[in-house]
Amino acid sequence: MTMMMIFFRTGCSHGVIQVFMLLMAARAMSAVNVTEEVSTSCPLGFFPCGNLSTCLPQVLHCNGADDCGNQADEENCGDNNGWPHLFDKYFGMPNHNTRTKSTACLLGLIPELCQCEDLELDCDAAQLHDIPVVAVNITKMSLQRNHLQRLKANSFIIYHSLQKLYLQHNEIEDVNPAAFRGLYNLTRLYLNYNRISVLMPGVFSDLHKLEWLILENNNIHHISSKAFSGLNSLVLLALLNNTLTKLDDICREMARLNWLDLEGNLIETLENVSFYSCSMLTVLVLQRNRISHIHEQAFSVLRKLGELDLSSNRLKKIPPNLFVLLGDLLQLNISYNPIVELHVDHFDKLHKLKSLSIEGIEITDIQSRMFEPLKHLTHIYFKKFQYCGYAPHVRSCKPNTDGISSFEDLLANIVLRVFVWVVSATTCFGNIFVICMRSYIRSENKLHAMCIISLCCADGLMGIYLFMIGAYDLKFRGEYNRHAQAWMDSGQCQIIGSLAMVSTEVSVLLLTYLTLEKYICIVYPFRYLTPGLRRTVTVLLGIWVFGFMVAFLPLACKGLFRNFYGTNGVCFPLHSEQPETLWAHVYSIVIFLGLNLVAFLIIVLSYASMFYNIQRTGTQTTKYSNHIKKEVTIAKRFFSIVITDSLCWIPIFILKILSLLQVEIPGTITSWVVIFILPINSALNPILYTLTTRPFKETLMQVWANYRQRRPAVASHPIHQPSLTWQEMWPLQDSCPTVGGIQNTSDAPPTKLTAPEENDNGVPV
Repeated sequence: MTMMMIFFRTGCSHGVIQVFMLLMAARAMSAVNVTEEVSTSCPLGFFPCGNLSTCLPQVLHCNGADDCGNQADEENCGDNNGWPHLFDKYFGMPNHNTRTKSTACLLGLIPELCQCEDLELDCDAAQLHDIPVVAVNITKMSLQRNHLQRLKANSFIIYHSLQKLYLQHNEIEDVNPAAFRGLYNLTRLYLNYNRISVLMPGVFSDLHKLEWLILENNNIHHISSKAFSGLNSLVLLALLNNTLTKLDDICREMARLNWLDLEGNLIETLENVSFYSCSMLTVLVLQRNRISHIHEQAFSVLRKLGELDLSSNRLKKIPPNLFVLLGDLLQLNISYNPIVELHVDHFDKLHKLKSLSIEGIEITDIQSRMFEPLKHLTHIYFKKFQYCGYAPHVRSCKPNTDGISSFEDLLANIVLRVFVWVVSATTCFGNIFVICMRSYIRSENKLHAMCIISLCCADGLMGIYLFMIGAYDLKFRGEYNRHAQAWMDSGQCQIIGSLAMVSTEVSVLLLTYLTLEKYICIVYPFRYLTPGLRRTVTVLLGIWVFGFMVAFLPLACKGLFRNFYGTNGVCFPLHSEQPETLWAHVYSIVIFLGLNLVAFLIIVLSYASMFYNIQRTGTQTTKYSNHIKKEVTIAKRFFSIVITDSLCWIPIFILKILSLLQVEIPGTITSWVVIFILPINSALNPILYTLTTRPFKETLMQVWANYRQRRPAVASHPIHQPSLTWQEMWPLQDSCPTVGGIQNTSDAPPTKLTAPEENDNGVPV
C-alpha cells in the first residue's frame, strides 16, 4: 500500500504505473511457480534451489544469504500479492489516444509562474488564490501547493476536455455542490491534503468518467452515499486519514468500485450493510481504525475481494465464519490486533490465499492444522519466529529472528555465544573466589564481610544464569526452532529467569544499603553508631526476601502475568517489545524504571555528597591536606563504582523509556543488554570491593610469602605492613573514623581526623 500511495500523491503517469504493475504481477506469478515446484520436488519444510536438484530448508530461503550458490534462494522473496497482482487486471486501462504530444504550449496565455506543455498546465506552487482561466481545450491542470480555499460553483464548467485535475496541498475547506459541473471527461481527481470536512450530495454528479477519486488527509467525518452519485465509472476511492466513524452502504452509487482505502479513520463497527453494494470490490483497506466489532456477514458480498487489510485495529475476536465466502482472497492482514484466540479453522476456506499477516498476535494454541489448508501460501508473517515451525510448507516466513535467537540457535550471534561463557566464567569465578578469600583478610570487619559475601552470592546467581543460557544454547545448537516455544514455556526458563531477577534486584538493593551505610559514616562520623549483628542480619534477610518476592511473584500469579519470563529465548523480562499483558508491562516498568532508577540515583547522589564532604574536610584540616594522594585514590574508587553502575543501568533505563514511548527496539539491542551490559556489576563488584583493595593485596602477599618460605598459613611472625587510614579502607570496611580509637558520638565537630591506633600487625584496634 505504501508504494501505491506514492503514486497517488505524486500523480505518476498511468503508463509508468502500468509498466510497474506488470513487473509486479510477473514476480507474483513467478512466486506461484516456485510454490508448485516445491510441492513436487522437495520434502515438507524444504524448497528447491531454482532448477538445481538441491533442496534447502525454509530457514535458509529469503534470509539475505546466497545459500544455494546461484541466488535462487533469494529470488522471488518480495511479497507482491494483493494489490500489485490485481492492479493491472482491474485498473490497467489502455491509452487509446494516438495523438502525438507537442512540446509547445497550445493553451495561449497562461498565469505567471505557471508552465505549459501541449494542452497540459502546471501551476504548482504558483501562489494562486483562484482557479486560472486558460484555453477551454486543456486536458490536464495541476494546481498543487497553492492557496485555494473555496471551490465555487461552475469553477471548471468551460473545461469539458479536462481529464486530470490535481488540487492537493491547498487550503480548500468548502466545495460547492456545483464546483465540478461540466467535467464530463475527467478521469482523475486529486483533492488530498486539504481541509474538506463535508461533501454535499451530488457534488460529483457530472463526473461520469471519473476513475480515481483521491480524498485522503482531509477532515471528512461523514459521507452520505448520495455524495457519490454520478460516479458510474469510479474504480478507486482513497479516503485514508479522515475522521469517518461509520459506513452505511458506501458503494451504493459506485457500482464499479474496485479499490476502497479507508485507512486511518475512526470507524468502530462494521455492520452487515456496510459493504452491501460493493460486490465488485477487490481491495479493501481498513488499517488503523478503531474497529472492535465486525458482523459475521460484513464481507459476505465481497466474492471478488483479493486483498483485505484489518491490521492495527481493536479486534479481540474474529467471527468464526467471517472469511468463509472470500474464496478469491490473495492477501489477508489482521496484524496488531488484541486478538485473544484464533480458531484452528479460521482460514480453511481461503484456498487461494498467498500472503497471510498475523504479526503482533500471540497464538496460545498454535498448531500446524491452522495453516495446512493454505496450499498456495507463499508468505506468512508472525509475531515470533518460533511460529514458523508450524507453517513448514511456506517458503518465506518472517521474522527469521527476534534479534536474540534464530531458527538454528538460541544465541544467534557468534560474539554473544563467546561472551556468555566469558562473562559467566568471570562472574562465577570472581564471586566464588571472593567468598572463599574473605576469611583470610585479617583486618576485615566481620559485619561488613557478611554484606560483601551476600553481595557476591547475589552476583554469583547472575553467573549461574548466564552459564545455563550458554548450556541450553549448546543443547539446541542447529535446531533451536524445533524447541523454541517449548523452551520459553518451560519451567527451566522460568526458574533461570527468576534467578537473574533475584540477582539484579538483591545486588541493587545491597549496593544501595552499603552506599547509605558509608554515606552516614563519612558525612556524620561522630553521630553514627556502627550497626550491630542483629540489625545487619535483619537488613540482609529483608533484602533477600524482597528480591525473591519480586522475582517469583509473576510465577505465582501466572493468570495476570502470563509467560512473564518466556518472552524471549534468554528468559529475561525486559519487555522492551510489544507486551503480552498490561500487568507484565507495568510490572517490568515498576521494577526497572522505578525501583532500580531510584536506587541508582541514591547511589550517585550519596557518592557525590561523600566526595564533597571529603573535599571540605580536607580544606579544614591540616593533617588531611597532607594526604591529598589518599583523596585522589578515594575519588577514583568513587568514579569506578558510579561508572560501572551507570554502564549497567543507564542503557536499561533508556530502553524502558523508549518502550514507554512505543519506539520499536530491535531485539539485537536487547540481547546485548542481557548478555553483556546487565552482568557488568556482577562481574566487576568482586574486583571493586575486594580484589583491588589494599587489605586483600596484603593478605595475598602474606599467603604467597608463606608459601614460598614453606611456612604455615598463619605465620608466627608475619611481615609487618604499614597501617591503613580509614580513608584508604573505605568503602571496604564498615568501621567509621574514630578519635583516640573510640567511636565519637557527640554533636561537637572534630578539630582534626586522626588515624586509629594499630597493633603490631598494622591492623586498627
